[in-house]
Amino acid sequence: MMEFLYFPEDKTEYIPALLVLGLTILLAYVVYRIFKRHSERQEEKMKDFEQQVMERIEREDRDGSRRP
Repeated sequence: MMEFLYFPEDKTEYIPALLVLGLTILLAYVVYRIFKRHSERQEEKMKDFEQQVMERIEREDRDGSRRP
């Protein structure tokens, strides 16, 4: 019967697992940065849009208040 956990005597067998772990962590960080950059760009676009809407509302309020 095979043991539930396997701890190799030769510690060089850990090297591939550590490389895969390191690659996975690096890839996760890259994906995180991509999402964050995309989110920041969307936030900037939304601020610009909000600014345009507020300017339009203010302009309509000024024009509307002049009319009898």
